[in-house]
Amino acid sequence: MTERIFNFSSGPAVMPLPVLEQVQRDLVALPGVGMSVMEISHRSSTFEAIIAKAEADIRKLAGVPDGYRILFLQGGASLQFSMVPMNLLTEGRTADYLMTGTWADKAAGEARKVGTVNETGSTAADGFGRIPTDAECAFTPGAAYVHMTSNNTIEGTEWQRLPKVGDVPLVCDASSDIFSGPIDVTRYGLIYAGAQKNLGPSGVTLVIVRDDLLARSARALPSMLNYAVQAENGSLYNTPPAFGIYVLALVVEWLLKLGGLPAIDAMNERKAGRLYAELDRTGFWRPTAQGDSRSLMNVTFRLATEELEKAFVKESTAAGFDGLKGHRSVGGMRASIYNAFPEEGIDRLVEFMRDFEQRNG
Repeated sequence: MTERIFNFSSGPAVMPLPVLEQVQRDLVALPGVGMSVMEISHRSSTFEAIIAKAEADIRKLAGVPDGYRILFLQGGASLQFSMVPMNLLTEGRTADYLMTGTWADKAAGEARKVGTVNETGSTAADGFGRIPTDAECAFTPGAAYVHMTSNNTIEGTEWQRLPKVGDVPLVCDASSDIFSGPIDVTRYGLIYAGAQKNLGPSGVTLVIVRDDLLARSARALPSMLNYAVQAENGSLYNTPPAFGIYVLALVVEWLLKLGGLPAIDAMNERKAGRLYAELDRTGFWRPTAQGDSRSLMNVTFRLATEELEKAFVKESTAAGFDGLKGHRSVGGMRASIYNAFPEEGIDRLVEFMRDFEQRNG
């Protein structure tokens, strides 16, 4: 198969076509280098220029100020579940975790292996179908940090505001909605994201960390898991995920050319708005996230019976749509429509949904 289909996968996810085409053109030999990016030394001037441009463009795209370090690490967001408490949860203190879904629960579970965790703002009683209110979020005075998951990929919910944490550092797992819209980095102590949803291929993890928090990284930590060591070495303590960083840099450049975060935000609002409008048009479709908590990145919905859901997934796959089956833990359907997902794909899916409803409603 050479024709591209519409990829609704939650990750690894759809990539911008212009980025894929540039990777294809330059894969065998980078212009002026005579080698593939997968072959060059990470200590070479060529790669130093690639990683420097990646950082500079991220700072430009998201307005990252000088008081923050940008790290390109490995192990995905799942390793950050451990690295965050290992570096920031100092002895005798408590970390607050906002419990808004499966990945928040996994992050809290890893943190408990390191120190004391206070779970707050849980919406488990509502099937994680909403974001908690401010009144439901009780924070520990003097907490080491507050951890949030900005977008809950499995449950299809997304924070529309930031929790009121005061002077406590806010740590954010932004894996599935990073750079999907404007962000005020100064309101966070640390942001992390696996690249494979909105930034590039799997294998590289972006971390943006405030300088003062690096002082918490104890020298007794393993070097590879130490934010301070990684920052001191410019993400080059060992061989980094060079190919992933190269592609991530191209994705960030693509976002800048589109018009930056305001432009991609407007595009994402249009895409999600059209899909949610169809889900709300009749009672045939059953969105699972409450209206004020709906994600722009992961649209989750169900049908009246599991038999209908199985038929929808089977027929949609045959029609050229991939990845619409919901996560195995919750069932149903999920359309992941990250930054690179084309607007045309939403129109085609809506057409398919109307035909399916007409035949099965």
